[in-house]
Amino acid sequence: MPADAPLHVVIVTLDNHLAGAVERAGARFAGEGAGISIGFHAASDWDHHAGALDRCIADIGRADIVIATMLFLDDHIRAVMPALEARREDCAAMLGLMSGAEVVKLTRLGAYRMDKPAKGPLALLKRLRGSSKGGGSSGAGQMKMLRRLPRMLRFIPGTAQDVRAYFLTLQYWLAGSDDNVVSMVRALAHRYAGHAVKAEAPRDYPDVGVYHPMLAGGMSERVADLPRATGARGTVGLLLLRSYLLAHDTGHYDGVIAAI
Repeated sequence: MPADAPLHVVIVTLDNHLAGAVERAGARFAGEGAGISIGFHAASDWDHHAGALDRCIADIGRADIVIATMLFLDDHIRAVMPALEARREDCAAMLGLMSGAEVVKLTRLGAYRMDKPAKGPLALLKRLRGSSKGGGSSGAGQMKMLRRLPRMLRFIPGTAQDVRAYFLTLQYWLAGSDDNVVSMVRALAHRYAGHAVKAEAPRDYPDVGVYHPMLAGGMSERVADLPRATGARGTVGLLLLRSYLLAHDTGHYDGVIAAI
């Protein structure tokens, strides 16, 4: 597609916890006049909001780049699979991330197609799947490999660069801050739609840390940074999901913390 043509990116995922980050990314692109728009659709809305599924299917049908992620429930996959299959060959790129096998196999990035037998550097993708048997890869080990592989693949020509783009997209999404969502879209727009936009490398954040709404930046790796309440008679700890914190979807957490 022409480098200066408007580009529409569609993200289809399980729920809305990254909706705010995607909305802010879209607003940033609009403010920059980048010619990039983003459609966001959560499968959790389809049974509760009239027309939500129809809007999603229509948006897939006009998308230039499609990112389908966290689609592993049969009902969700069946609902959009025909639309994804119909759009696959006509869009600039399609990625299936962390989803059912039939969705992942729709991945098409340049000459790289996930439905073809994996060989050479492409076989590295299998390493992230772990094993259902004893001794399989741990989540921490898989994340370490996810960060390492793009650096290794950088020096391998050919379709390995498309595999690298796939891994980088995973990195951006799993650390889904505002900056990473913007860079994820920019990276795909540059490589697969010819947009002259600069993408920053994925920003890393602590895998484990502490959060409090009164902390500067919200998160820290040091327990000592947590604010101390005057006259407190005890401490209550809450286990939180990092992805919600990075996406600034913390209203429900902040309410509980304030109420304790």
